[in-house]
Amino acid sequence: MVLLGETFPNFKAETSMGTVDFYQWLGNSWGILFSHPNDFTPVCTTELARVVQLMPEFKRLCVKVIAMSCNSVESHRKWIEDIKSFGDISEEGFPYPIIEDESRKLSTFFGMLDPMETDSNGLPLSARAVFVIDPSKKMRLSILYPATTGRNFDEIIRTIESLQLTEKHKVATPVDWKKGDDVMVQPTVSDEEAKKLYADDLKVIALPSGKSYLRIVPQPTN
Repeated sequence: MVLLGETFPNFKAETSMGTVDFYQWLGNSWGILFSHPNDFTPVCTTELARVVQLMPEFKRLCVKVIAMSCNSVESHRKWIEDIKSFGDISEEGFPYPIIEDESRKLSTFFGMLDPMETDSNGLPLSARAVFVIDPSKKMRLSILYPATTGRNFDEIIRTIESLQLTEKHKVATPVDWKKGDDVMVQPTVSDEEAKKLYADDLKVIALPSGKSYLRIVPQPTN
């Protein structure tokens, strides 16, 4: 398994869009690799359709999307028609590739298999994993959902916005933060530096401890 901050390994795989070399496909973009348990299943169909609908948001954030399951390329291509029908998607083609992993090689390597979910042959299926990889090929976010719980892709977009913001600026995003909300100065920034960076925009919350670690500023916009 790949831990946060570690380099996400390169791999080659067959997909619904042909052979993919992950590093070449990702290039200098951010990327999401997300797995699903099985083709032609209800929750997965809703998820992949939702991702198609959110492609303008992913493009805005310079994020490439790739999916994966323990099914064949032929199965993926047939299933895509159901996904497009459910999502009322009329565009030609499909905007992102779906990886074939019938051998479970990639699912096993990345720790995606869910032993409680099996196919008709009793083989384990992949869980609903979400991996966010940055342009330097580092793992920046990892979420694992059980097969019966659909993902919230609005939340995934929110976390990517937070990752990109906090990488560029010396801030952190508080609980339930959304784009445009106030943020917090990182603890590694001294009070002197915070005053230089944010001047009159800096608000320090008074606490019983007397410590000044809750330092609120407007979200940087540049």
